[in-house]
Amino acid sequence: APEAIADLCHLDPSEGLELSRAVQAMAGEGLRVLGVGKAYFQKAPLPGEQHDFKFQFLGLVGLEDPVRPTVAGALQDCYTAGIRVVMITGDYPGTAQNIARQIGLTPRDEILTGADLERMSDGELQVKVRTTNIFARVMPEQKLRLVNALKANGEIVAMTGDGVNDAPALKSAHIGIAMGERGTDVAREAASLVLLDDDFSSIVQAVRLGRRIFDNLHKAMAYILAIHV
Repeated sequence: APEAIADLCHLDPSEGLELSRAVQAMAGEGLRVLGVGKAYFQKAPLPGEQHDFKFQFLGLVGLEDPVRPTVAGALQDCYTAGIRVVMITGDYPGTAQNIARQIGLTPRDEILTGADLERMSDGELQVKVRTTNIFARVMPEQKLRLVNALKANGEIVAMTGDGVNDAPALKSAHIGIAMGERGTDVAREAASLVLLDDDFSSIVQAVRLGRRIFDNLHKAMAYILAIHV
């Protein structure tokens, strides 16, 4: 994280402000931003902490993770089907907002960060999750709080994830959905469903299939009761 690298490099306030502006500009373009620094050490013993090394700030790296072309259409299908979609990411708010704009996620004006979540009580969070659909700079352990807050509001929650730290949230959700291609074994074990292609549109197709099965069961039960009972 750029702020972590800035701390290691002991940047002064003016340099930190300049760095923050550059990070926000890159994040606004939808890039995932990393900071890069280096340090040399020649004499023993080693410093007690990493922060004691004299790091030199080298620059920022912006990584583009293109959105799959099927996501925007799948998201609109969710809205048509009455399904709310929430984005939880470790990226900067600017990056999250740019991605939300690309895929048509709404509303996208209100964003909460991991730092905001730390300051909130569980009751306050339950109120906020009713209207906030984008959560940025979120730590993995905070995903569990978000899932529990949604459940406390009476929502039926499906949660996607691929990392070891996602396992508690996947287990807590009513339906945990793990990534089959890049997901960890722990995430797959904790999940109820595993996507073989790691594509959001596959979740929508699964919901459509499930609703069709449920509807057919309703029709079959109505037929049996009307004709045989």
